[in-house]
Amino acid sequence: MIPQTDPAAGYRALKSEIDAAALRALGSGWYILGEEGRAFEAEFAAWLGSGQTVGCGNGTDAIALALRALDIGPGCTVATVSHTAVATVAAIEMTGAVPLLLDIEPDGFTLDAEELRAVLERPPAGLPPIRAVVVVHLYGQAADMSAILAACEAHGVALIEDCAQAHGATWRGRKVGGIAQAASFSFYPTKNLGALGDGGATVAHDPAVVERLRSLRQYGWRERFISAEAGVNSRLDELQAAILRVKLGHLDANNARRRAVAQAYDAALAGSPFTGPVRRADCEHVFHQYVVRTPDRDVMQVRLREAGVGTALHYPAPVHRQPAYEGRVALGPRGCNATDVTRGEILSLPMFPEMTQEQVARVCEAIRGL
Repeated sequence: MIPQTDPAAGYRALKSEIDAAALRALGSGWYILGEEGRAFEAEFAAWLGSGQTVGCGNGTDAIALALRALDIGPGCTVATVSHTAVATVAAIEMTGAVPLLLDIEPDGFTLDAEELRAVLERPPAGLPPIRAVVVVHLYGQAADMSAILAACEAHGVALIEDCAQAHGATWRGRKVGGIAQAASFSFYPTKNLGALGDGGATVAHDPAVVERLRSLRQYGWRERFISAEAGVNSRLDELQAAILRVKLGHLDANNARRRAVAQAYDAALAGSPFTGPVRRADCEHVFHQYVVRTPDRDVMQVRLREAGVGTALHYPAPVHRQPAYEGRVALGPRGCNATDVTRGEILSLPMFPEMTQEQVARVCEAIRGL
């Protein structure tokens, strides 16, 4: 069976480099907020080409820290999408803010900028003021940043980029994560840049915001053991930072490999039951996932499994259809209709940079045989 993803293959491909980095970190005797973490933060910011990086414990914390550093919390509404990992919405609620879930574009997977503009112009009754938007760059491609930036700027609303699935994706030649006031990244093992455990980072441009992020991630300390405000414990450990430094050096090549796999899939889809992912003209996709659509999704998934091809659903249920949130969270005026249609049609094909040519060929053969 060809797996849908294989983080262990990423370790095996870089085993000697990762092992050496891990031994270096272990031998240092300093395991939290040390030289490895500082070096990774600097190297990631340089690779991103914008802002300063503040490491933290995971991608969920990264979103919450970004919101808090921009003074978003109780008494605020934060707009985002329902078609996302639940972490996006969980992070908003961690701050005490109220999430407002909007729809995705009918032919895409990211925030519908027209609905966003509509709710900013006429906010839903009964909610606190909309003070921020978390835009999710899903599956490896940037959202419609031109329209989203314009809407947020017109209404004085903070914009945070959720880049958990888009390390290296670009919009108009700029890497995502360096476009809005702040951005969050996850380094979960399956991400384009994945640690061998949990990890995350927030990126910001304003030095005052960066300083506050560094304080918030460690109990609100500005001097040791003295909390200037209520913070949290969310720190990127030295071992994961050392591993991420190794993997960052291979990220561009791995993203290029993902695009090559995607091109092979594009060719195989011709005449198949699947519709392939839509690409934006002003963006470069990095294919965290290669997501296809078909009304016969469940049947096609079974047939691919029988052909030895593993697949996954990202995501089987949008946030507003999950028990913890259904009937409780506010929805935009479109009621997430496109999101509800999408959830029954999407299927993620195998996608990881260590896929062999033989594995890619087998997946393509299975698609053509449907």
